[in-house]
Amino acid sequence: MTVKKGDFVELEFVGKIKETGEIFDTTDPKIAKDAGILKKNTVYRPLVVVVGKGQLIPGVDEALIGMKENEEKSIEVPPEKGFGKRDPKLVKLIPITELRKRGIKPKVGMRVTIDNAVGRIVNITGGRVRIDFNHPLAGKHLKLDLKVKKIIKDDKEKIKGIISMYYPNAKLEDINVEIKDGTVSIEVDDTFKFDNRPHSNITLTQARIAKEIWDNIEGVKRVEFISAFEKTKAKSTT
Repeated sequence: MTVKKGDFVELEFVGKIKETGEIFDTTDPKIAKDAGILKKNTVYRPLVVVVGKGQLIPGVDEALIGMKENEEKSIEVPPEKGFGKRDPKLVKLIPITELRKRGIKPKVGMRVTIDNAVGRIVNITGGRVRIDFNHPLAGKHLKLDLKVKKIIKDDKEKIKGIISMYYPNAKLEDINVEIKDGTVSIEVDDTFKFDNRPHSNITLTQARIAKEIWDNIEGVKRVEFISAFEKTKAKSTT
């Protein structure tokens, strides 16, 4: 069985910048720790993706086609198949007063979001702030070690994989998925229950999860999310 467009796969990878050998991302916590890029409060596990749907950089998406389960492959990805070439027009000079109006106290190296674009502050001079809105890996040649750990066929596993795309730290073992008569019922874990973002953002995320399910799981017409809370016995003080 080989990977084809539209397949759900569990992907393990290590990504490096070709010019320097610097590791920029990985699904392996030990490698991340050794490289000094381990992120606290992040769950490291294989990445679930739908191949050929633009969820990955083009070079990786293309490389996965035809791979077998448990197959490993090393690839090199040029900028045009990675995060794109650097665009000088995406380096902007913004008055420091404008940032302060937005509640931003600029510092060199800080990442900021301006009008839905994410950039990094390069320098601050003469009351103006230079911000680079290029992707940090734009213009870089990349090397990636890939492994297709699993080709997912079970619809419930696919749905949990979709959830992990939007809630990377979700405890998938605590999420119960049932499919009956075209309805998907998802009993969510604490990641959903105690999501402290504004309610509108949570609803939008759930709508996106539902759309991914409709687009990728045949026969589904309705998706419902269930948050269940169980009463616990108070501890005795005697």
